[in-house]
Amino acid sequence: MNNRINSSTLLNHSYTCPLCKTVSKNTLAYHFNTTHTKEELDNAILIDKTNGIPDAELGQKYGITFRHLEKLITQQQGVNISRIRRDKKITTLSPKDFKEEQTTVWSFKSRGSWATHNGDYRGNWSPYIPRNIILKYSKPGETVLDYFCGAGTTAVEAKLLGRKSISLDINKEAINLAKKNIDFRISDRQLSFIGEENPSQLYEPELRVGDARNLSFLKDNSIDLICAHPPYADIVHYTNQTEGDLSFLGVDDFLKEMAKVAQESYRVLKPGRQCAILIGDMRKNKNIIPLGFRLINVFLEVGFNLKELVIKRQHNCKTSGFWYANSIKYNFLLLAHEYLPVFEKPKTSTPLMIKEQKGTYGVLTLSREKPLLKSRLNEMETSTVWILPENEFEDRLNKNVIKRYSGKNRHQIINLTSGSKHKTKIPDNLTDLLFIKSSYLGNDNVNYGMINNYLDEVKKLVSKGLEHITRKGFCVIQTKDVRLNSYIEPVAKRIIDILSISNLLLKEIIILATDSHNNQSQSDNLKVSHQYLLVYKEAR
Repeated sequence: MNNRINSSTLLNHSYTCPLCKTVSKNTLAYHFNTTHTKEELDNAILIDKTNGIPDAELGQKYGITFRHLEKLITQQQGVNISRIRRDKKITTLSPKDFKEEQTTVWSFKSRGSWATHNGDYRGNWSPYIPRNIILKYSKPGETVLDYFCGAGTTAVEAKLLGRKSISLDINKEAINLAKKNIDFRISDRQLSFIGEENPSQLYEPELRVGDARNLSFLKDNSIDLICAHPPYADIVHYTNQTEGDLSFLGVDDFLKEMAKVAQESYRVLKPGRQCAILIGDMRKNKNIIPLGFRLINVFLEVGFNLKELVIKRQHNCKTSGFWYANSIKYNFLLLAHEYLPVFEKPKTSTPLMIKEQKGTYGVLTLSREKPLLKSRLNEMETSTVWILPENEFEDRLNKNVIKRYSGKNRHQIINLTSGSKHKTKIPDNLTDLLFIKSSYLGNDNVNYGMINNYLDEVKKLVSKGLEHITRKGFCVIQTKDVRLNSYIEPVAKRIIDILSISNLLLKEIIILATDSHNNQSQSDNLKVSHQYLLVYKEAR
């Protein structure tokens, strides 16, 4: 029979066909392939989905992949959602015990379910993110733009917080879904907002079908804040192949189109105001594609400054059992972070500052370290976010890096420091791991010239070190972002930029932070509370 679906997946279960009530000892894929049409199979899957059967159970029952299920839902609904919609009963209009974020590591164990917020729309962001951005970078009555509206999370928050908002999406079904989500009432008694003495006016969001690359309906310098979560290149598809949907593009084409988005963002945003974009990295052929840093470059190239670089931590990414064992066996980490760069449009057309040219700003010393590992490591980190105890930070860090990347425990640790007139030579013996630390960046008086010198030394050190790393060895660079004149200098991104032309593969980008909760910022800027590990492997 034509138009069948094939599957070789056999699981030790029995399932009853919802059409003919035949009992199958394994998945229903083979039964449908021989008895029913593919259309009948798809309809049966969607009926079960509507009835609330979990995705994992659907996969087992019908022998289908999660990607196939996503495609079916998107074809039927016109939008990629995890649950066939049921109306949500609103129990509260604000999150309980909410406090604005003060550091550059944001971690929300609960995604947030106040008002009409829910996680049904695939890939939508936690409402805590736009809430923090809107409160920090706008005032009541100002206008917030979201040109990747999706299910309307930003629009809902703008309405709750007394801001005007314009939200657009290329998918008309997403806009229809967003219209349902913003359709709720707020009484005068409920119309009181965080940090404001008097109740604010209520503004209904403006929703429209549109393309983020063409904001011609908006005037120059007319928007107070941009807050958006674009799709990630060819990971989750958000439409049934609607023309202009960026989620179907490969990385290079995605970045090319996002350059148009960046240009339009710069045009419509008022001088001195902010644009926040959430983006993540990708893994391909066991290596990392630094999509987040590449997108940051796109926005910097059109003239934005980088005001903040926030790390959004993903939860439910701690591996165990099968995945923990395979993380060790195949030496990979589960992606558990996203980036939230906050860009700022300069107040004037001329640069606010002229970056210092490269010069002599002290000598960098290459000092060898041999850390004393006080005890055995009971369990290794298995995601790309390592939250380590503050009082054991260096010890736990060294143990994880050495255990995972040094193979036969042959490693060299080099620390870049300042203040000496003599440089230590790199040892000539073979090593499985070259671990470069950067305590140099902890100085309070770091300037652009010092950072340029540092980057030059890192590049030279990596180039020289590769001569002594074994065939299966690794180079790991510990580094951190630096705030200069109220803006962020993204040092990790710059290292990746200068090493991208080398014969190197980027194996991992790991985020480091402590478990300390005493990280309150004493200024308008967020406290930079994260570091990075950049894990490289030579392409041979």
